[in-house]
Amino acid sequence: MDAEAKTPPAVETHTMMGNEAIARGAWESGVRVAVAYPGTPSTEILENVAKYPQEDIEAQWATNEKVALDVAIGASFAGERAFVAMKHVGLNVALDSLMSQTYIGVNGGLVLAVCDDPGIHSSQNEQDTRLLAELAMVPVLEPGDAQEALDFIRNAFEISERFDTPVIVRSTTRLSHTRSVVRVSERLPASAIGFRENPGKNVMIPAHARARHPLLLERKTALLEYCAGSPLNHWEEGTADYGIITAGISYSYVKEVAPEAHVLKLGITWPVGSEKLRAFCASVKRILVVEELEPVIEQAVRDLGFEVEGKSLFSRVGEFSPRSVRDGLVKAGLLAAQSVSGGMATKPLIRPPVLCSGCPHTSSYMALRAVDARVCGDIGCYTLAVVEPLKAIDVCVAMGSSIGMAVGMSKAGTEKKPIVATIGDSTFLHAGIPPLIDAVYNNADITVMILDNHTTAMTGGQDHAGTGVTLRGEKTARVNFEELVRSIGVQWVRQIDSYNLASMYQTLREAVEYKGVSVLISDRPCVLDPVKIRGEAFLVESESCVACQSCMNLGCPALAWTDEVYDGHHKVGIDPAQCMGCSLCAQICPSNAIQLANLQ
Repeated sequence: MDAEAKTPPAVETHTMMGNEAIARGAWESGVRVAVAYPGTPSTEILENVAKYPQEDIEAQWATNEKVALDVAIGASFAGERAFVAMKHVGLNVALDSLMSQTYIGVNGGLVLAVCDDPGIHSSQNEQDTRLLAELAMVPVLEPGDAQEALDFIRNAFEISERFDTPVIVRSTTRLSHTRSVVRVSERLPASAIGFRENPGKNVMIPAHARARHPLLLERKTALLEYCAGSPLNHWEEGTADYGIITAGISYSYVKEVAPEAHVLKLGITWPVGSEKLRAFCASVKRILVVEELEPVIEQAVRDLGFEVEGKSLFSRVGEFSPRSVRDGLVKAGLLAAQSVSGGMATKPLIRPPVLCSGCPHTSSYMALRAVDARVCGDIGCYTLAVVEPLKAIDVCVAMGSSIGMAVGMSKAGTEKKPIVATIGDSTFLHAGIPPLIDAVYNNADITVMILDNHTTAMTGGQDHAGTGVTLRGEKTARVNFEELVRSIGVQWVRQIDSYNLASMYQTLREAVEYKGVSVLISDRPCVLDPVKIRGEAFLVESESCVACQSCMNLGCPALAWTDEVYDGHHKVGIDPAQCMGCSLCAQICPSNAIQLANLQ
């Protein structure tokens, strides 16, 4: 029986975001264990999984994506269906486990939802998950709307168990965050396979791995045969003499701008090369491929011996849209150019990316600039300190890289400035502990600032092991950062309130003067997530303001110039609706012009 034939009839309809539909698909599939590390655009998947009863599905945040996949792998070994979600760069972290698990296969079905970010809306790079899937020889399903997001998760579990393989369902930012009507079904019963003892399959020592590798190649052949008849790849007849092969959200753009084209929509984007693809290519005079990011499908068509046009017409970078797809078809001479008229005569005001009003990270970077440090940054909302007016980060690469880079700078011996690594609390737990151990072990002369805002703020305020609260809101053990750092062997450790500017400046000076590894924990909850923290608003006494601009160096959105002028410079005012009452501006005002509003 084909995997798709097992889908039960719909029972009702809902409007769902793509990520909600993916979560629903996991629940409907009878998944017992679901795990993730939050990362935009994938974050909402596990948040929505956690809305289903715990007796149905265990949902939890993991310390990082590799841990998440390992937990899911363990559940699969135990005979239950398991699900893990992450963004594209998270798959890099989990790849070590995936590359071995693909040799092993599954017991209970194992599905990964991986969300790519074309256009780099909230990531440090732009990569195509299909390339890593090809490396791991893991099939990829690519839904084009929320309904398919749900259905393809169910299909993925059937494929996983039928072909003894992990399966990736690839989403993108636009699919993950776009809403559409979805028909939902009942939940399938959870698996009851239990653990299967088979060391030759389950234990990847070299001798076992050598025996499993040929089976991996046989699996690819079987998957190609399956693709040939799978309704996930469907052919839509048109009236034009050209054909478009597409996948995912790009299908919607193609249908909008070229409704007359013959279209082959691939729901399975690895492996590619079925007889259906060959037949489609042979049926049209001209073949075009519309796919975001890398030319995976385009290369597969070329490998079949057909002339094909893809990235010569449609960009290899950025996110597609109906306009960009139309522009590519115009460039190909298949559509007439359209004249654009009307529109707004003025350009919208561009809002610079800055930290939020009252952000506890602001004082840390002001202090770092004051000591003229060479700053290795990390991944988090605090990365915004790279731009004006804070402008205090020199390098940033990937999650957890800051400390290792600082060690390398220290050992290079060329830097005359103090070397400081900044890293958030969730990022430190994700990937910062091993490099800190390395720093102590190798006696690096660096300072590490752990920016503890008690949440995973950049992705919307998710809990982690340092908050003492689980995904379902249950109280649990909480990591004590100071004790953890001391247990690694760090001798100089201080924890300070981020809002105490005098203490921040003085303590940081002491930290960078210390020879060896020093750790400064900047401690203050995020003012927005998961709970909004607002103190009494401040205001500027205009008659006392000397327009020195000191407060404007904070980059706080609540501060703005006024029309009043002093000595040729504009004075400053505070928007009470945006002010969080953090007091940082009042602490640095030399004329004492900033006071609590309720004292006036």
